[in-house]
Amino acid sequence: MNQNKLFSQTRWRLASWYAVVMGFILSLCGLGLYQAIVHAHLQTLDRELEAVAGTLHDSIENTLKQPGRLEATAQQLLPERTEKRHILGAIHQGDYYVRLLDRSGRVVAMAGFAPDGLPLTSGKETWATIKDVQGNRYHQISLTLHTRNNFSWGYMQMGRSLKDLDNYLANVKLILIFGLPIAMILVGVSSWWLAGLAMQPIYQSYRQIEQFTADAAHELRTPLAATQATVESALGLPHLDEKETRDILRTIERQNQRLIQLVADLLLLARLERKAMPMRLKPCCLNDVVSDLVEELEVLALSAKVRLKNEVRVPYPLEVVGDEEQLYRLVSNLIVNAIQYTPAGGQITMILDRSNGHALIEVQDTGIGIAPSEQKRIFDRFYRVNSDRSRTTGGSGLGLAIASAIVQAHGGSLTVQSELGKGSTFAIRLPCISKC
Repeated sequence: MNQNKLFSQTRWRLASWYAVVMGFILSLCGLGLYQAIVHAHLQTLDRELEAVAGTLHDSIENTLKQPGRLEATAQQLLPERTEKRHILGAIHQGDYYVRLLDRSGRVVAMAGFAPDGLPLTSGKETWATIKDVQGNRYHQISLTLHTRNNFSWGYMQMGRSLKDLDNYLANVKLILIFGLPIAMILVGVSSWWLAGLAMQPIYQSYRQIEQFTADAAHELRTPLAATQATVESALGLPHLDEKETRDILRTIERQNQRLIQLVADLLLLARLERKAMPMRLKPCCLNDVVSDLVEELEVLALSAKVRLKNEVRVPYPLEVVGDEEQLYRLVSNLIVNAIQYTPAGGQITMILDRSNGHALIEVQDTGIGIAPSEQKRIFDRFYRVNSDRSRTTGGSGLGLAIASAIVQAHGGSLTVQSELGKGSTFAIRLPCISKC
């Protein structure tokens, strides 16, 4: 496939588009994953700050008596920077700070650690994310404080360092930044492989069409060339008597009949493969089909000095649902094929039997046989085991291809067993409707 420029370019385009689309999808997924991680951690942090700040706020607010004045009992509730008591002591001491602001925004008290250059924010904003002079981020919650008489006292602000979160997110970014190119490389390789895999049936069909076109042209060229030669020889003669004229016309007629038969076989095969041919399905007795064909083709077998006999191994009629005309064509092709490839003095045996719910028709011959390497190709169009012998008998190489198509159209199977120099056995299996 890589040797064909058209398919190679198409494969590159499919792989490129697949890689681009997958890269876009992976980028969106990576961005969404990152945003989800950030959102989940911030939500956890907010709940943590709310719980800690709420508990401390309620404890301090119960001790406040006058606006702007911090009672001794309230100061005792605030944890020292080096102590680990009260509610802050249960959390990382170095990650939290607490600031108490009066109504004018002046810091009255502070606990926890004191970040350098941390700006003051209005207590009216419940949530804020601020930075110190070193660029470290802090997430802060502000809660209003009231005295026991419900007078406004000021604000309590509690903040937590985001350094551990920022470090974690930096690692996530690093993984995504380096992981995306690696993923794209893997996507590119897999897309190239998948594009080739997806195009393989198309390429096989293209090769079959290419081969079919070449074979059909070759088959058509032979009778056309013979006809042309006959006409040219006739035109080159100065005088033609009636006998010569009739001989020339008979030759042209034979070549024309060959062309007509070849075109008819090609049309039949195309219709069968496209399932465009109407099927006149009805119960058909295979006993009658086989016996009629043996009787009809016995003259052809005798002229080829081949013995043709019929062997029925079931005591009752075998019936299948199918198109009787096509079934006749199916069995006829196999018998004619056996006659063509069986030397004089040989024998062809038609066997009618049943097997596992199927009607079984076997065509056994003592012909030239088929090599194992050729057995898979004999059902291809125009393929001949012995080209010279087939041409002598007038075969086009389409008989087995048509037989295989007819069997498939009837839901059956056609197999071959052969040994070179000893003969072949073609077996037809069709679903039957009587006593099988």
